[in-house]
Amino acid sequence: MTASLFDPVQAGSLRLANRIAMAPLTRNRSPGAVPTSLVATYYTQRASAGLIITEATAISHQGQGYADVPGLYAPEQVAGWKKVTSAVHAAGGTIVTQLWHVGRVSHTALQPGNAAPVAPSAIAAKTKTVLIDNGVPTFTETSVPRALELAEIPGIVADYRRAARAAIEAGFDGVEIHAANGYLIDQFLKTGANQRTDAYGGSIENRARLLVEVASAIVAEIGGGRTGIRLSPVTPANDIVDADPQPLFEHVARLLGPLGLAYVHVIEGATGGPREVEGRPFDYAAFKAAYRSAGGQGAWMVNNAYDKALAEQALASGADIVAFGRPFIANPDLVERLRRDAPLNQVHRATLYGGGAEGYTDYPVLG
Repeated sequence: MTASLFDPVQAGSLRLANRIAMAPLTRNRSPGAVPTSLVATYYTQRASAGLIITEATAISHQGQGYADVPGLYAPEQVAGWKKVTSAVHAAGGTIVTQLWHVGRVSHTALQPGNAAPVAPSAIAAKTKTVLIDNGVPTFTETSVPRALELAEIPGIVADYRRAARAAIEAGFDGVEIHAANGYLIDQFLKTGANQRTDAYGGSIENRARLLVEVASAIVAEIGGGRTGIRLSPVTPANDIVDADPQPLFEHVARLLGPLGLAYVHVIEGATGGPREVEGRPFDYAAFKAAYRSAGGQGAWMVNNAYDKALAEQALASGADIVAFGRPFIANPDLVERLRRDAPLNQVHRATLYGGGAEGYTDYPVLG
Protein backbone atom coordinates (compact mmCIF):
# COMPACT_ATOMS: atom_id res chain seq x y z
CA MET A 1 0.00 0.00 0.00
CA THR A 2 1.40 3.37 -1.04
CA ALA A 3 2.15 5.77 1.80
CA SER A 4 0.19 9.01 2.02
CA LEU A 5 1.79 12.43 2.35
CA PHE A 6 0.10 12.58 5.73
CA ASP A 7 1.47 9.31 7.12
CA PRO A 8 4.29 9.39 9.68
CA VAL A 9 7.79 8.31 8.69
CA GLN A 10 11.09 7.60 10.42
CA ALA A 11 14.22 9.38 9.18
CA GLY A 12 17.12 8.10 11.22
CA SER A 13 16.49 9.28 14.78
CA LEU A 14 13.78 11.68 13.59
CA ARG A 15 10.17 10.54 13.94
CA LEU A 16 8.20 12.75 11.55
CA ALA A 17 4.45 13.30 11.84
CA ASN A 18 4.03 13.40 8.06
CA ARG A 19 6.06 13.13 4.87
CA ILE A 20 5.96 16.83 4.00
CA ALA A 21 9.20 18.72 4.61
CA MET A 22 9.67 22.46 4.56
CA ALA A 23 12.71 23.05 2.37
CA PRO A 24 15.40 25.58 3.31
CA LEU A 25 14.41 29.10 2.24
CA THR A 26 16.75 32.07 2.60
CA ARG A 27 14.78 35.07 3.90
CA ASN A 28 17.50 37.51 5.11
CA ARG A 29 15.85 38.50 8.37
CA SER A 30 18.59 37.82 10.93
CA PRO A 31 20.58 41.06 11.38
CA GLY A 32 24.05 40.39 12.68
CA ALA A 33 23.49 36.72 11.81
CA VAL A 34 21.31 36.35 14.94
CA PRO A 35 17.78 34.87 14.61
CA THR A 36 15.13 37.12 16.18
CA SER A 37 11.75 36.55 17.78
CA LEU A 38 10.23 37.23 14.35
CA VAL A 39 12.19 34.27 12.98
CA ALA A 40 10.80 32.14 15.80
CA THR A 41 7.26 33.19 14.86
CA TYR A 42 7.88 32.37 11.20
CA TYR A 43 9.02 28.81 11.86
CA THR A 44 6.44 28.15 14.57
CA GLN A 45 3.68 29.08 12.13
CA ARG A 46 4.96 26.26 9.90
CA ALA A 47 5.44 23.62 12.63
CA SER A 48 2.81 21.32 11.09
CA ALA A 49 5.42 20.26 8.50
CA GLY A 50 6.70 16.79 9.23
CA LEU A 51 10.19 18.29 9.13
CA ILE A 52 11.30 21.92 9.04
CA ILE A 53 14.72 22.43 7.48
CA THR A 54 15.77 25.97 8.33
CA GLU A 55 17.22 28.49 5.97
CA ALA A 56 20.89 27.86 5.28
CA THR A 57 22.95 28.83 8.33
CA ALA A 58 26.62 29.79 8.12
CA ILE A 59 29.17 27.66 9.95
CA SER A 60 31.61 30.59 10.22
CA HIS A 61 31.94 34.26 9.34
CA GLN A 62 33.96 33.17 6.30
CA GLY A 63 31.02 30.95 5.30
CA GLN A 64 28.67 33.93 5.00
CA GLY A 65 27.54 35.00 1.54
CA TYR A 66 24.32 37.00 1.90
CA ALA A 67 23.32 39.89 4.14
CA ASP A 68 21.31 39.17 7.29
CA VAL A 69 21.39 35.39 7.09
CA PRO A 70 21.83 33.47 10.37
CA GLY A 71 24.92 31.76 11.70
CA LEU A 72 25.92 29.12 14.24
CA TYR A 73 29.38 30.26 15.21
CA ALA A 74 28.77 32.72 18.09
CA PRO A 75 27.00 32.40 21.46
CA GLU A 76 24.37 35.00 20.61
CA GLN A 77 23.44 33.02 17.50
CA VAL A 78 22.99 29.84 19.52
CA ALA A 79 20.83 31.78 21.98
CA GLY A 80 18.71 33.15 19.14
CA TRP A 81 18.18 29.70 17.67
CA LYS A 82 17.21 28.30 21.08
CA LYS A 83 14.18 30.59 21.03
CA VAL A 84 13.26 29.25 17.60
CA THR A 85 13.64 25.57 18.43
CA SER A 86 11.82 25.90 21.75
CA ALA A 87 8.85 27.55 20.07
CA VAL A 88 8.71 24.99 17.26
CA HIS A 89 8.92 22.09 19.70
CA ALA A 90 6.17 23.62 21.85
CA ALA A 91 4.01 23.63 18.70
CA GLY A 92 4.75 19.94 18.11
CA GLY A 93 7.23 20.41 15.27
CA THR A 94 10.54 18.78 14.33
CA ILE A 95 13.30 21.10 13.13
CA VAL A 96 16.83 20.71 11.76
CA THR A 97 19.18 23.39 10.55
CA GLN A 98 21.02 23.46 7.24
CA LEU A 99 24.76 23.99 7.69
CA TRP A 100 26.27 26.25 5.05
CA HIS A 101 29.55 27.52 3.74
CA VAL A 102 28.92 29.51 0.57
CA GLY A 103 32.50 29.40 -0.73
CA ARG A 104 32.82 31.70 -3.73
CA VAL A 105 29.17 32.83 -3.67
CA SER A 106 29.94 35.83 -1.49
CA HIS A 107 31.12 39.42 -1.51
CA THR A 108 34.07 41.07 0.19
CA ALA A 109 31.63 43.27 2.16
CA LEU A 110 30.34 40.14 3.90
CA GLN A 111 33.74 38.60 4.69
CA PRO A 112 35.96 39.06 7.76
CA GLY A 113 38.17 42.10 7.17
CA ASN A 114 36.61 42.54 3.69
CA ALA A 115 38.78 39.64 2.49
CA ALA A 116 38.19 37.75 -0.74
CA PRO A 117 35.80 34.78 -0.45
CA VAL A 118 37.38 31.33 -0.57
CA ALA A 119 36.80 28.53 -3.07
CA PRO A 120 38.47 25.38 -4.36
CA SER A 121 39.92 27.46 -7.22
CA ALA A 122 40.14 31.18 -7.98
CA ILE A 123 37.22 31.13 -10.42
CA ALA A 124 34.49 33.73 -9.98
CA ALA A 125 30.87 32.61 -9.93
CA LYS A 126 28.78 34.38 -12.53
CA THR A 127 25.95 34.97 -10.10
CA LYS A 128 24.71 37.54 -7.61
CA THR A 129 24.37 37.79 -3.87
CA VAL A 130 22.19 40.01 -1.69
CA LEU A 131 23.53 43.05 0.14
CA ILE A 132 21.22 45.19 2.29
CA ASP A 133 21.70 48.96 2.54
CA ASN A 134 19.34 50.96 4.77
CA GLY A 135 16.93 48.07 4.76
CA VAL A 136 16.86 47.77 0.98
CA PRO A 137 18.10 44.50 -0.56
CA THR A 138 20.27 44.86 -3.65
CA PHE A 139 21.48 42.06 -5.91
CA THR A 140 25.23 42.42 -6.36
CA GLU A 141 27.81 40.52 -8.39
CA THR A 142 29.87 38.13 -6.29
CA SER A 143 33.53 38.90 -5.64
CA VAL A 144 36.44 37.01 -7.19
CA PRO A 145 37.52 34.29 -4.72
CA ARG A 146 40.93 33.03 -3.76
CA ALA A 147 41.80 29.34 -3.80
CA LEU A 148 41.93 27.66 -0.40
CA GLU A 149 45.36 26.50 0.71
CA LEU A 150 45.60 22.79 1.41
CA ALA A 151 46.45 23.55 5.03
CA GLU A 152 43.19 25.52 5.48
CA ILE A 153 40.83 22.68 4.61
CA PRO A 154 40.99 20.81 7.94
CA GLY A 155 39.91 24.05 9.63
CA ILE A 156 36.79 24.21 7.48
CA VAL A 157 35.94 20.60 8.35
CA ALA A 158 36.37 21.55 12.00
CA ASP A 159 34.02 24.52 11.52
CA TYR A 160 31.33 22.13 10.26
CA ARG A 161 31.86 19.88 13.27
CA ARG A 162 31.63 22.80 15.71
CA ALA A 163 28.51 24.14 14.02
CA ALA A 164 26.83 20.73 14.25
CA ARG A 165 27.55 20.61 17.97
CA ALA A 166 26.26 24.18 18.34
CA ALA A 167 23.07 23.17 16.52
CA ILE A 168 22.38 20.44 19.07
CA GLU A 169 23.14 22.88 21.90
CA ALA A 170 20.61 25.25 20.31
CA GLY A 171 17.94 22.57 20.51
CA PHE A 172 17.79 21.40 16.92
CA ASP A 173 16.72 17.81 16.30
CA GLY A 174 19.53 17.44 13.78
CA VAL A 175 21.36 19.10 10.92
CA GLU A 176 21.38 19.01 7.14
CA ILE A 177 24.71 19.42 5.33
CA HIS A 178 24.28 21.83 2.43
CA ALA A 179 26.26 20.16 -0.36
CA ALA A 180 24.13 21.54 -3.20
CA ASN A 181 23.34 24.60 -5.32
CA GLY A 182 26.87 25.68 -6.15
CA TYR A 183 28.07 26.39 -2.60
CA LEU A 184 31.42 25.31 -1.16
CA ILE A 185 31.04 21.52 -0.99
CA ASP A 186 29.33 21.48 -4.41
CA GLN A 187 32.14 23.67 -5.76
CA PHE A 188 34.67 21.04 -4.71
CA LEU A 189 32.55 18.29 -6.28
CA LYS A 190 32.14 19.81 -9.71
CA THR A 191 34.65 20.35 -12.48
CA GLY A 192 33.37 23.80 -13.43
CA ALA A 193 34.55 25.25 -10.11
CA ASN A 194 37.34 22.86 -9.07
CA GLN A 195 40.60 22.96 -11.01
CA ARG A 196 42.83 21.84 -8.16
CA THR A 197 45.72 19.46 -8.74
CA ASP A 198 46.16 18.30 -5.13
CA ALA A 199 44.28 15.68 -3.07
CA TYR A 200 41.02 17.67 -3.42
CA GLY A 201 40.97 18.03 -7.21
CA GLY A 202 41.10 16.11 -10.45
CA SER A 203 39.62 12.66 -9.96
CA ILE A 204 36.08 11.98 -8.74
CA GLU A 205 37.56 10.48 -5.58
CA ASN A 206 39.53 13.64 -4.86
CA ARG A 207 36.67 16.03 -5.62
CA ALA A 208 34.38 14.11 -3.27
CA ARG A 209 36.94 14.15 -0.46
CA LEU A 210 35.72 17.33 1.28
CA LEU A 211 32.10 16.14 1.28
CA VAL A 212 33.05 12.83 2.88
CA GLU A 213 35.33 14.47 5.44
CA VAL A 214 32.60 16.93 6.46
CA ALA A 215 29.88 14.29 6.63
CA SER A 216 32.10 11.90 8.60
CA ALA A 217 33.09 14.64 11.07
CA ILE A 218 29.47 15.62 11.71
CA VAL A 219 28.34 12.01 12.07
CA ALA A 220 31.15 11.45 14.58
CA GLU A 221 30.05 14.54 16.50
CA ILE A 222 26.26 14.18 16.67
CA GLY A 223 25.44 10.78 15.13
CA GLY A 224 24.28 9.75 11.67
CA GLY A 225 20.69 9.47 12.83
CA ARG A 226 20.58 13.24 13.30
CA THR A 227 22.42 14.10 10.07
CA GLY A 228 20.98 14.67 6.61
CA ILE A 229 22.59 15.91 3.41
CA ARG A 230 21.33 17.92 0.45
CA LEU A 231 22.65 17.24 -3.07
CA SER A 232 21.85 18.73 -6.48
CA PRO A 233 23.45 16.65 -9.25
CA VAL A 234 22.61 18.86 -12.23
CA THR A 235 21.32 22.23 -11.06
CA PRO A 236 23.10 25.17 -12.73
CA ALA A 237 22.41 27.37 -9.69
CA ASN A 238 25.20 29.82 -8.87
CA ASP A 239 27.07 29.06 -12.10
CA ILE A 240 27.90 25.46 -11.19
CA VAL A 241 28.39 22.60 -13.65
CA ASP A 242 30.08 19.22 -13.80
CA ALA A 243 31.33 17.56 -16.96
CA ASP A 244 29.93 14.13 -16.05
CA PRO A 245 27.61 14.16 -13.00
CA GLN A 246 26.29 10.58 -13.17
CA PRO A 247 29.45 8.72 -12.13
CA LEU A 248 30.33 11.53 -9.72
CA PHE A 249 27.08 11.31 -7.78
CA GLU A 250 26.86 7.54 -7.87
CA HIS A 251 30.33 7.54 -6.29
CA VAL A 252 29.13 10.08 -3.70
CA ALA A 253 26.09 7.89 -2.98
CA ARG A 254 28.27 4.85 -2.34
CA LEU A 255 30.44 6.85 0.05
CA LEU A 256 27.42 8.14 1.98
CA GLY A 257 25.78 4.73 2.29
CA PRO A 258 27.81 3.44 5.25
CA LEU A 259 27.45 6.65 7.32
CA GLY A 260 24.00 5.87 8.71
CA LEU A 261 22.47 9.19 7.65
CA ALA A 262 18.93 10.18 8.62
CA TYR A 263 18.08 11.19 5.06
CA VAL A 264 19.37 12.19 1.64
CA HIS A 265 17.70 15.29 0.19
CA VAL A 266 17.91 15.41 -3.61
CA ILE A 267 17.10 18.40 -5.82
CA GLU A 268 15.82 16.95 -9.07
CA GLY A 269 16.73 19.21 -11.97
CA ALA A 270 17.38 22.94 -11.66
CA THR A 271 16.78 24.58 -8.31
CA GLY A 272 13.60 26.61 -8.71
CA GLY A 273 13.53 25.71 -12.39
CA PRO A 274 12.82 22.83 -14.76
CA ARG A 275 12.87 19.28 -13.48
CA GLU A 276 14.73 18.18 -16.62
CA VAL A 277 17.79 20.31 -17.33
CA GLU A 278 18.42 20.56 -21.07
CA GLY A 279 21.62 18.79 -22.02
CA ARG A 280 22.07 17.33 -18.54
CA PRO A 281 20.16 14.04 -18.32
CA PHE A 282 20.48 12.30 -14.97
CA ASP A 283 19.32 8.90 -13.76
CA TYR A 284 18.00 9.53 -10.24
CA ALA A 285 16.92 5.90 -9.85
CA ALA A 286 20.51 4.74 -10.43
CA PHE A 287 21.74 7.38 -7.97
CA LYS A 288 19.37 6.09 -5.29
CA ALA A 289 20.23 2.47 -6.11
CA ALA A 290 23.93 3.23 -5.60
CA TYR A 291 23.14 4.63 -2.15
CA ARG A 292 21.01 1.64 -1.16
CA SER A 293 23.53 -0.85 -2.53
CA ALA A 294 26.17 0.69 -0.27
CA GLY A 295 24.02 0.11 2.80
CA GLY A 296 22.32 3.49 2.89
CA GLN A 297 19.09 3.19 4.90
CA GLY A 298 18.29 6.89 5.29
CA ALA A 299 14.97 8.31 4.12
CA TRP A 300 14.96 9.48 0.50
CA MET A 301 13.72 13.07 0.20
CA VAL A 302 12.89 14.59 -3.19
CA ASN A 303 12.60 18.26 -4.04
CA ASN A 304 11.85 20.63 -6.90
CA ALA A 305 8.54 22.19 -7.91
CA TYR A 306 6.38 19.49 -6.35
CA ASP A 307 2.63 19.88 -6.05
CA LYS A 308 0.34 17.39 -4.33
CA ALA A 309 -0.20 15.20 -7.40
CA LEU A 310 3.51 14.98 -8.23
CA ALA A 311 4.31 14.35 -4.57
CA GLU A 312 1.91 11.42 -4.42
CA GLN A 313 3.49 10.01 -7.58
CA ALA A 314 6.92 10.33 -5.99
CA LEU A 315 5.82 8.43 -2.90
CA ALA A 316 4.31 5.72 -5.10
CA SER A 317 7.68 5.48 -6.89
CA GLY A 318 9.62 4.96 -3.66
CA ALA A 319 10.37 8.40 -2.21
CA ASP A 320 9.92 8.67 1.56
CA ILE A 321 9.58 12.45 2.00
CA VAL A 322 8.74 15.32 -0.35
CA ALA A 323 10.16 18.79 0.30
CA PHE A 324 8.15 21.88 -0.59
CA GLY A 325 9.87 25.25 -0.84
CA ARG A 326 8.12 28.42 -1.94
CA PRO A 327 4.61 27.14 -1.18
CA PHE A 328 5.62 27.20 2.50
CA ILE A 329 6.55 30.89 2.26
CA ALA A 330 3.00 31.98 1.47
CA ASN A 331 1.17 29.12 3.19
CA PRO A 332 2.19 28.55 6.80
CA ASP A 333 -0.61 25.96 6.94
CA LEU A 334 0.51 24.21 3.75
CA VAL A 335 0.03 20.73 5.25
CA GLU A 336 -3.64 21.42 5.97
CA ARG A 337 -4.17 23.06 2.59
CA LEU A 338 -2.75 19.99 0.86
CA ARG A 339 -4.91 17.75 3.02
CA ARG A 340 -8.06 19.68 2.07
CA ASP A 341 -7.02 20.38 -1.55
CA ALA A 342 -7.52 24.04 -0.67
CA PRO A 343 -6.21 26.87 -2.86
CA LEU A 344 -2.76 28.25 -2.07
CA ASN A 345 -1.76 31.82 -1.31
CA GLN A 346 0.68 33.30 -3.81
CA VAL A 347 4.15 34.52 -2.85
CA HIS A 348 4.78 38.27 -2.65
CA ARG A 349 8.08 38.36 -4.52
CA ALA A 350 9.00 41.88 -3.39
CA THR A 351 9.19 40.76 0.26
CA LEU A 352 11.21 37.55 -0.22
CA TYR A 353 14.54 38.94 0.94
CA GLY A 354 14.98 41.20 3.93
CA GLY A 355 12.44 43.38 5.69
CA GLY A 356 10.14 42.59 8.59
CA ALA A 357 6.82 40.86 9.14
CA GLU A 358 5.32 41.84 5.80
CA GLY A 359 5.54 38.89 3.44
CA TYR A 360 7.08 36.83 6.23
CA THR A 361 4.69 36.17 9.10
CA ASP A 362 1.51 37.88 7.83
CA TYR A 363 0.29 35.34 5.25
CA PRO A 364 -3.29 34.23 6.06
CA VAL A 365 -4.23 30.71 7.12
CA LEU A 366 -7.43 28.82 6.39
CA GLY A 367 -10.43 30.02 8.39
